[in-house]
Amino acid sequence: MLSIVSFVGFTLLVAVIAWYATRSTNENSADGYFLAGRSLGAITIAGSLLLTNLSAEQIVGLNGQAFTEGVLVMAWETLAAIAMIITAVFLLPRYMRGGITTIPQFVEDRFDHGTKAILTALFLSGYVIVVIPSVLYSGSLAFSTMFDLPSLLGLSDTATLWLCVWSIGTIGIIYAIFGGLKAVAVSDLINSIGLLIGGLLIPVFGLLAIGDGSIGDGISILWETHPEKFNVKGDVDASIPFGTIFTGMMLVQMFYWGTNQVILQRVFGAKNLKEGQKGVILAALVKFLIPIIVVLPGIIAWHIFEGKLDNPDQAYPKLVATVLPAAFTGLFAAVLFGAILSSFNSLLNSSATLFGFDLYRQYFKKTATEIETVKAGKVFGLVLGILGMCVAPLIANAPQGLFAWLQEANGCYSIPILTVIVIGFFTKRVPAIAAKIGVISGVVLYSISQFIIKPYFVDNALAEAAQNGITEAKALSVIQAEAYPHFLHVMAILFVLNIIIMLVIGKLYPRDTDYEPMTTDAVSVEPWKYAFIAGAAITALVLSTYLIF
Repeated sequence: MLSIVSFVGFTLLVAVIAWYATRSTNENSADGYFLAGRSLGAITIAGSLLLTNLSAEQIVGLNGQAFTEGVLVMAWETLAAIAMIITAVFLLPRYMRGGITTIPQFVEDRFDHGTKAILTALFLSGYVIVVIPSVLYSGSLAFSTMFDLPSLLGLSDTATLWLCVWSIGTIGIIYAIFGGLKAVAVSDLINSIGLLIGGLLIPVFGLLAIGDGSIGDGISILWETHPEKFNVKGDVDASIPFGTIFTGMMLVQMFYWGTNQVILQRVFGAKNLKEGQKGVILAALVKFLIPIIVVLPGIIAWHIFEGKLDNPDQAYPKLVATVLPAAFTGLFAAVLFGAILSSFNSLLNSSATLFGFDLYRQYFKKTATEIETVKAGKVFGLVLGILGMCVAPLIANAPQGLFAWLQEANGCYSIPILTVIVIGFFTKRVPAIAAKIGVISGVVLYSISQFIIKPYFVDNALAEAAQNGITEAKALSVIQAEAYPHFLHVMAILFVLNIIIMLVIGKLYPRDTDYEPMTTDAVSVEPWKYAFIAGAAITALVLSTYLIF
């Protein structure tokens, strides 16, 4: 009963604080609803960035991978800090000088309306097919497992999953559609503090359980009993082979932190460039420490449950249910619930922004007022949320674990979008037709590679192994991995190929005039004078982790 009361109480408290903080913001204006009136400070931006990223699909998915593979999966988190530094120091000044609201808006300025529409459609399709369903599914799985809801409610696992998905989705829609970015960002800040504290408690209590009351003994037992879990260099059949860190891994990170609308919208709502840079760099510092929350518990769960779980993605919620004292359960559930809502409603708010600014005003009603644009965005966000809730339960059988599936599926749109942004930044004469061809070829070639060519080679390799009488699991895993390049390598190859395609087209059919970036005085673009020094220090910290392990 205490858990339920604390859960409901904390959730309502966050909602009331978010309402109070946004009561004076004009949510009927486009800047007010979509960019929080450009009023966000560094700490709010950092908290919102972290909680938008650190949601259930991250906590559940990465700990699930750490359960089976160990500390090597921390690359998704530690290398993200470097991408965030690059974004803060080099990309953000360019974005904010142009006063842009969305990434497709930058693409329109650099290329044309058609290219912007294609990128907007790519963003939105990726959100509804891959990202939103993953957030809802992982959150539902966490709650269902943590509180054993099927037994409590007397429902099947599938029915419980559907119920959780629609409950979380409905509340998230209310937050995002009626609150705007500022409500999302304020609630994110509160929940991010709670999630960091609660998230740190899980490995603490886990290590205490392993070490019989001593954290130090718990660490020693883990280190000595499972040394293979602390090898940062992934083998060829790992989810992150070591070589991929130098190829597609950094490209994925640069897309997510440097060109992804959901992330950058928080920064575009900054009071000025200085606050935006400080917010991103502060988030990068915390991001460097996040593996304690999203990787270490998975290894602890491997020890406590002796590697015996039907679904690795259950490692984190089962660990929480096992080691967290009952007095903390309700509060942690409320914070985790807030993290799930954060990612979900952030996606909806960004989708509403993309549709309102980049499609509705351009193709549906060019004379739309700001109130009409906001209303259209809200309606679109509602529809997208419902579609995401319909798709979410269908990914329950992701073959390689939730997080691995999510990252591979993201390649369909992440690399094509990154390619266009890079060309837009570093060239002046590449024409719009090159961007259109680059995007389309990126999507088509990656899809053919991963969903047609890869299965063909893998099936043939496994069939040949069967003919040769190879049945040992590790040998089959290596054969499967060597049959076709890892998807992160494929991303890097296609990134280079599409860059070449666009440059060749630019050489043959250049623009008539050089592209000149637009400028605006919407906000102050004076940079933070310590941005480069702070960024270099964090980068050095990240690189040092690979020397330790």
